[in-house]
Parts: sequence; C-alpha cells; structure tokens
Amino acid sequence: MLGLPKVTELSKQLPKNAIYAKFQMNTTERAKIDADISRITIVNEVSSARINIADGEQVKSFFVLLVVLKRKNFEDKTIITISKLIPQNMLLILECGNEAKLATYHTKLMQTDWKPKDDLSIELKGLNMDAVWENIIVQIGGITIDQGNTLDEQIAVDEQRMKLQKEIDRLTKLAKNEKQPKKKFELAQQINKFKQELEGC
Repeated sequence: MLGLPKVTELSKQLPKNAIYAKFQMNTTERAKIDADISRITIVNEVSSARINIADGEQVKSFFVLLVVLKRKNFEDKTIITISKLIPQNMLLILECGNEAKLATYHTKLMQTDWKPKDDLSIELKGLNMDAVWENIIVQIGGITIDQGNTLDEQIAVDEQRMKLQKEIDRLTKLAKNEKQPKKKFELAQQINKFKQELEGC
C-alpha cells in the first residue's frame, strides 16, 4: 500500500471495542465513531528494522492504519481520537468507496484531498526516521518550511497567516457593504493593519 516496501506490510485488525475501552467512551461517543468508521486495520509498520533507514532520536517507527469510513463528511474529532489510540506516530489512510485520502495528527489534524485510492502514495525521504516522519507530515500538510524554521514553528506561522487572511476577508466584505464613510475608513485602516501583519509573518 502507498508504494511502501513489501517488508513493512501487516494485516492486523483493530477492533472498535479496543478504542471504546481505552478511552472509556460513553454511548454517545461510541455512536459517533460507529457513524463514521466501518473498520480499522494496521496495514504497515515502517521501522529501521524493516527498511534500510537509521533510527531517529524521536522516531523509531510509524504505523499505517487503513480506516474504512462509512461517509466522506466524517467528524475530524473521530480521526483525532484514532490518532491518539496508539502512542506511536501514525499515518492514516481514510478510505470511502473508491476514494481515499491521507491524514496524520501533528499539533492538528492534517489531510490530503480525496483521490482514487490506487493513486495514493507516500515517499520515504530522509537519512533517518526523524527526517522521514517529518517529510511525511510536510507531504500530507502541503507545508513549505521557510528557512530557519522548524516544522512546528512553520505550522504555527501558517496557522497565524490563515487567521489573518480570514480576518482580512471578513473585514473586506464588511467594508464593501458599509455605507458610512467614517466606518468604511476605520475598516480600511484595520484591513491595512492586518495586511502589514500578514506580510511580516
């Protein structure tokens, strides 16, 4: 799967009951997972023991989980819960019908777009497992790391940029519909302030 080496392949069913037990879920929480997920299977374990890549300081291995979904408009919270199930780095293949997407949780849930499931692949890039895992997060999140930034710093910067852009769009819409010149001028000033902040990010 995903073009990963054959030696990494596994096929280990993960019963939903194990999730309910681990997180001591109530009936409502169970119902939410049941509404979204049909079944979960561990399909790969990528580790230095299985492939010719050195251990990292933080990352020794990661698992690939195939999550078969009942619907495309699943709740993010369900997938975040699955990500926290095993205290390991996890790459999730979210599959619904003939389409699938990749997801992983790193400070927030990151996902690719839906694609025909046979078109999904991931590249193992890096000299050790730390670098390989970081590159996977970058690939899934579509992140471009600016020079001098760590991955986490870049994610925080991107989040800030997104927030500022949202605010600029919101205020621009307000300014467009504002009739009072004084209020329109105030909104324009706010927009410029946020635009300067955005440029400084």
